[in-house]
Amino acid sequence: MLELATGSGLAMAAGLNAWIPLILLGLLSRFTDLVELPGAWSWLENPWVLWILGVLLVVEVVADKIPVVDNINDVVQTVIRPTAGGIAFGAGAGSETVTVTDPQTFLESGQWLPVVLGIVLALGVHATKAGARVVANTATGGAAAPVVSTAEDIGSVGFSVLALLLPILVVPLLLGLVACIVLVVRAWRRRGNLKGAF
Repeated sequence: MLELATGSGLAMAAGLNAWIPLILLGLLSRFTDLVELPGAWSWLENPWVLWILGVLLVVEVVADKIPVVDNINDVVQTVIRPTAGGIAFGAGAGSETVTVTDPQTFLESGQWLPVVLGIVLALGVHATKAGARVVANTATGGAAAPVVSTAEDIGSVGFSVLALLLPILVVPLLLGLVACIVLVVRAWRRRGNLKGAF
């Protein structure tokens, strides 16, 4: 149960910022005993991987705070954040994946489920964030971008730390995410952008 909560929290953090939970997992595994990554995910603690993730984090942090560029970044991140969420969930939940040389064994093992669940959670958070960002940018003429982006980065760090230290608290946050998604979809529907949902 706690492993699922940890994986869920890390996936939700990746929905806000793809790189923060991956960097935290890698750093904590490399330099502390708090996290011990399974063999299939040990590449996250490789110094080269950590440097690359650090550079990607800087790029995203800067791009996400510039009006208009932040919306373009959200479009690009629609693929990246769910992927990072799948990796974070799989690594954080401690589930090792089978090498995909034999797809039948991989599918039958069920070890792909945590990765898929992480993708879905991160995509849900990302979609909610991107929708709310469009509304905030429209209402403020883009002035809210740096403030909202900073709050999202802080939220990603918070989700990650909470998932690793107090994973049981992730459960109410997960319920809150579902409620937020419903509210955003309903708001879009009222604006006429989405028909027939909920």
